[in-house]
Amino acid sequence: MKIKIDTHCHSYYSIDGFSSPYSLMKSAFKKGLQGIALTDHNTTAGWKEAKKAAEKFGLFFVPGQEIKVYKKGKKIGEILALFLKEEIKSNEIEDVLKEIKEQKAICALPHPFHFWVGLRDDPEKYLPFLDGVEVFNAKAPFSFADKKALSFAKKFNLAFFAGSDSHLAQTIGNAYTIFEGRNLEDFKKAILERKTSFFGKKNPFYYLTFPTLLKSFNKIKKFVSFLKKI
Repeated sequence: MKIKIDTHCHSYYSIDGFSSPYSLMKSAFKKGLQGIALTDHNTTAGWKEAKKAAEKFGLFFVPGQEIKVYKKGKKIGEILALFLKEEIKSNEIEDVLKEIKEQKAICALPHPFHFWVGLRDDPEKYLPFLDGVEVFNAKAPFSFADKKALSFAKKFNLAFFAGSDSHLAQTIGNAYTIFEGRNLEDFKKAILERKTSFFGKKNPFYYLTFPTLLKSFNKIKKFVSFLKKI
């Protein structure tokens, strides 16, 4: 049985997210997916709500996180973690990767070669920790970067991932990871055995700037709130 899971989704628990975990699950159900991974930026606050919504719609929920990573204090990109048991608290890249592996979770590179959100370091350095690569990201507009990610995954025998990188419910399912199986244990096994495939189409152009605008709005709102307190 082919199972389709959108492995890169953000809710309003991310600073640049808009939709609730419930809305994301509802959208996934309507679009014929079998589940999503909730990978909010540096937080697991949406897991409980996502798990409850998944149960309601009969979908799979993969607990995840997209972690902003640093090297010697300088931001160099992000790491995607799936099948986590608890929130990753570290931010130095080697500490993050070690924490993920200590939880026996799955570690992947999201959008590694997209120039403004990619990994600003040589990804080969981190191969011992990697299980997969996001070879298609529906939010990032340039296909050549996806093709480079696919070539990298093939060269180093890493599992293929695809995600919508949705920050609102409307774009859920524009990209997803596919595996043969019946449950999440089969999904994890397929990743470790490098037996995943993928589907992807790019989000409409007018959705591309939405997360950035929302992030800016939220920062302004926090600053105004701070000013009111002083």
